[in-house]
Amino acid sequence: MIRRSYLKYPIIKYGIVGLLGTGIHVGVLVLLVELFAVPAVTATTIGFIVTLLVSYVLNRNWTFEPTGEGSRTQFLKYVLVCTCGLLLNAGLMYVTIHWIGWSYLIGEVLTTIIVPIHNYIWNRYWIFSVPQQRQKEV
Repeated sequence: MIRRSYLKYPIIKYGIVGLLGTGIHVGVLVLLVELFAVPAVTATTIGFIVTLLVSYVLNRNWTFEPTGEGSRTQFLKYVLVCTCGLLLNAGLMYVTIHWIGWSYLIGEVLTTIIVPIHNYIWNRYWIFSVPQQRQKEV
């Protein structure tokens, strides 16, 4: 069980949201591939989009401090960063499956490690960053 004192750190909250997002993403991926025969790259893209929506809401409202920036602007930035993450995700899946010949599940493990690191850095320091003046006041 995570102690409440640890929940004051955005990285811990981000990790929790990430675990939930990973579960949603992998669940959608496997469901679409195994039950509906959707190609793995397409299925992971759909899973990524579903996860984007859920994780934005949780990160905006729970993980990071409100920045005072409008939610529309923030969401557009979030979509931009996640789109870059999506391209990274799809590219890694494509290379893993079609060039290397590994299982799509191995590709998903790689993307699950690399893409969240990419997204956290951009989320923390660009999308949900607290303006310099407010940082000094806090």
